This record gives sequence, C-alpha cells and structure tokens, in this order.
Amino acid sequence: MPGFKHISTAEKNALATFIPELKDKKDIAYTGLQQPADTTRNLPFGSTGYHKFLSKEGYPAISPPWGTLNAINLHTGEYVWRDTLGTDPDFADRGVKTGTENYGAPVVTAGGLVFIAATKDAKIRAYHKATGKLLWEAQLPAAGFATPAVYSVKGKQYIVIACGGGKLKTKSGDSYVAFALP
Repeated sequence: MPGFKHISTAEKNALATFIPELKDKKDIAYTGLQQPADTTRNLPFGSTGYHKFLSKEGYPAISPPWGTLNAINLHTGEYVWRDTLGTDPDFADRGVKTGTENYGAPVVTAGGLVFIAATKDAKIRAYHKATGKLLWEAQLPAAGFATPAVYSVKGKQYIVIACGGGKLKTKSGDSYVAFALP
C-alpha cells in the first residue's frame, strides 16, 4: 500500500489494526476524525485532491499501455478494437509503445475517420472508425490536450486542434493547427 500523506495519524492507527503482526494495535478503538464536518455543504467528508499512483521515476506505477483508444459496440458492450494511444517521449528511442495519459476526446467524421490528439507526444492521429487502423499522424508544435474541432467551408472539411501543452511536464504552446481533408 503506498504512503498517503493526507491520512491522519488516527486513521493510520486504525488501518494498522488490520495488520496481523501488530496485535497490540488490534484493540485500539478508532475515534474518528477530530475535525468538524464541512458546514458549507453540510458534508461529513472532504477531499484532498487527485493523487496519481506514480513510480519513483514519475511514470504511472502500472505496466503500459498508459493510454488507449477504444471502440466499443454500444449494442453489445464488446470492444470492436483498441489501440495503444501515444508514446511517452522518454521511451520512444527504445521502441516501446507505452501510450500516455490522455486529456481530450476524439471526434468522428461522417466519412468514418477518428481524429484525436490528447497525448503527451504532441501528435494528432487519424484512425479508421471500423477497423482502428492508424491512417495518418502529424507532429504538433505542443501537445493538443483538447478535443479537435471539425468544420466545413465551401464543401472542404477541416480539423483544428488547440496546441496548449503544459500538462504532464510538456512544453506549453499557444497555437491552433488546422488540417484540410483531401
């Protein structure tokens, strides 16, 4: 079990009662938190925020892939296809397809293309909706942690992505990049 800085001493002692080797802690009564309930919302609990489970090197503390793109049949609930989404730049030279955390959703065109950026490696990708085959990818000036926009002007279709970066220790950016579909 990882260390939790937000757990009070009383809560740690209460958890210790479940460890068989600590028999002397078994009979200690838990008295609960010594802080008042949140009176603003009248809730008897609080939040310490979002804490990621990371390795000592700062990577997700689970085996890759750390990010995937999945197509699910909504009638059956079964996966139609799934692909590892993104590659952590620290592992790219080694040929390890890790996937990355994703911040942003895909869009699907009427022609059956799935566009998504959302990854730490600052790429935008296009997949075939039915098969999941990667059809195209392009490097962005910064990570596109956003959902692409799709629009049409005079019959020509475009994809635009905001390239703000900044999350996951990526460089920040301030550009929008547009691509025209053939």
